[in-house]
Amino acid sequence: MTVESFDPVQQAVSVTPTAVEHFKRQLVGHKEARAVRLSVKQSGCTGFMYVIDLVPEGQADDLHYALAEGVELLVDKDSLAVVSGTQIDFVTEGVNRQLKFLNPNARDYCGCGESFNVN
Repeated sequence: MTVESFDPVQQAVSVTPTAVEHFKRQLVGHKEARAVRLSVKQSGCTGFMYVIDLVPEGQADDLHYALAEGVELLVDKDSLAVVSGTQIDFVTEGVNRQLKFLNPNARDYCGCGESFNVN
């Protein structure tokens, strides 16, 4: 019998191919940006809001994930407990295109969809 260990840092956030392509296009339009950084901040009526920034470099304790050539995802280590297990997708719904965060930790969402809460 073997024992498998789970490292939540190893695969904290996954990104769909359509989201990777979206990030590529965004980075091309911002010459000083080299990476996409994911964090959360307290906001809204339910607690947290996702923050996506295009940045020239990460902070010292960010987690680094190479998504594709020229696309790096940085995850704020302080946000890890809230975003661990999240899948980022880029979807088209009618004429709207947007990033969607499929977060297994999210329990409540505000009515406008801006903020969420975790247990």
